[in-house]
Amino acid sequence: MSKTSLTGAQIIAQKLKQSGCKRAFGIPGGEVLAILDGLDQAGIDFHLTKHENAAGFMAEGAWHAEPDGSRAPGILVATIGPGVANAVNVVANAMQDRVPLIFLTGCVDAAEAETYTHQVFDHQAMLRPIVKATFKASAGTVGVMMEKALALAFEGQPGPVHIDVPIDVAENTSNELLRELPKQASTSMPAVGETLGAAMDGFAQAKNPIIIAGVDAVTENASVALTNFAESLSIPVITTYKGKGLISEDHPLSMGGHGLSPKSDKILLPFIAKSDFILLVGYDPIEMRTGWRNIWNDGATVVEITPTLRTHGMHRVDITLNGAIEPALLQLAHARTEKSCWPDGEPSETRAALAQAFATPDSWGPAQVFDTLNACLPQETVITADSGAHRILLSQKWQSKHPHAFLQSTALCTMGCAVPLAAGYKMAKPEIPVCAFVGDAGLEMMLGELATIRDMKQPLLICVLVDESLALIELKQRNTQRKNVGVDFEGTDFVAVANAMGGHGVWVNDVETLRSEAQLGLSHNTFTLLACRIDRRAYDGAF
Repeated sequence: MSKTSLTGAQIIAQKLKQSGCKRAFGIPGGEVLAILDGLDQAGIDFHLTKHENAAGFMAEGAWHAEPDGSRAPGILVATIGPGVANAVNVVANAMQDRVPLIFLTGCVDAAEAETYTHQVFDHQAMLRPIVKATFKASAGTVGVMMEKALALAFEGQPGPVHIDVPIDVAENTSNELLRELPKQASTSMPAVGETLGAAMDGFAQAKNPIIIAGVDAVTENASVALTNFAESLSIPVITTYKGKGLISEDHPLSMGGHGLSPKSDKILLPFIAKSDFILLVGYDPIEMRTGWRNIWNDGATVVEITPTLRTHGMHRVDITLNGAIEPALLQLAHARTEKSCWPDGEPSETRAALAQAFATPDSWGPAQVFDTLNACLPQETVITADSGAHRILLSQKWQSKHPHAFLQSTALCTMGCAVPLAAGYKMAKPEIPVCAFVGDAGLEMMLGELATIRDMKQPLLICVLVDESLALIELKQRNTQRKNVGVDFEGTDFVAVANAMGGHGVWVNDVETLRSEAQLGLSHNTFTLLACRIDRRAYDGAF
């Protein structure tokens, strides 16, 4: 620990470097030039994007690539005014999807703002409802502020923290102490005493226990602990779609990822209703549709392991164990000596019914697209999915072997996320194959980022399902007997666009073309855009 003569921007960057950060994303403006210099001097690479919203998703993708044991958040940088406003969507997404993100914004000095109004508004007031905390950097306390911000980004449920940096603070030197980041405990023990005892008693007596695991199990890297716990006691595991891969989905105890598909709900929810003990492991129903309200029977005991008190009102919980997942599971395991459960075999019957419900038809369509790529791409491939009809079917059909391998916006379900998520992950882990799945409307939202990906000079697959319609909204429109309004559009020549922007584009109408072009795409030094033509209404009855 020593006195510094660093600028405020350099102190910010040094603290981020101490936390393990390697890269930042965004678009510079005059008000953040000192921040960019500080990041560069600290050895943190800055990646220029075409839009701040995409930059935030790239930061998230990069964080997913390196989650194990890391206290390094994603970094998003935006300039004053319109730069900050452009990022609101992805910051809200980070808050709801538990993404640790440091959002650095430039602002004019307080005295300047009294007489200068161009592009000036209260960044903190706008962002306060969608961040865990918002700070305004002050001379002499920048390091302390950064320690608070970094701790808050990971405390309880991870999320975004905003830091507004006035120009004079960023550019002027400070004599404050620069110290090492304080050590943060990575786990905490669950509740003890009567609460834990009641949970263990209920668990010991259960005949048909199930586990429902979700987003907080992903952010706590609890996959191994969860799998070991389930295997040791032969308990079936349901995950949310954010939690896909917490237990490998080819495991006989995995019931798959759910919460999007009405078809899967018709099979799965009656199974859940037969359970007499439901263990919620990092499960937050913020992801789930309305059909998941109050889905367990009145006689079931519901125990929840959570890092924070839930106030959603979606369902009843009888016992809350407030703490980290792994130590809670270790303690609960001691309660149960009975290694068998579900004597009537409902879990295997339910798995078989789900497999049959989502069997792939013989005709070309989205299901064949997903099956083909799942079969031909390397097992370690990471995929991303945009919001839309394709994602609902993809979430049911794609088998994830580990967490952080099926990336999507779940709680906010925002469009335009898949391509930048894939790009951010690929930047952080260039050796891992990555494929983005996106609808044609979602791709059109993010076409500019194809140039960002081109400049990466890395093989990245983008599979676009082309039906010239907002298929999910059109389906809802039809199902409610409404007129077709605002959901169909003219087609874009995506192949020409991809080629013009330095990638390789190809129209795909059959399995063989898809397989060969996808495999070739893994060796290109640019992105490959697989434009898969499908029929309008191709998703009817699919999910």
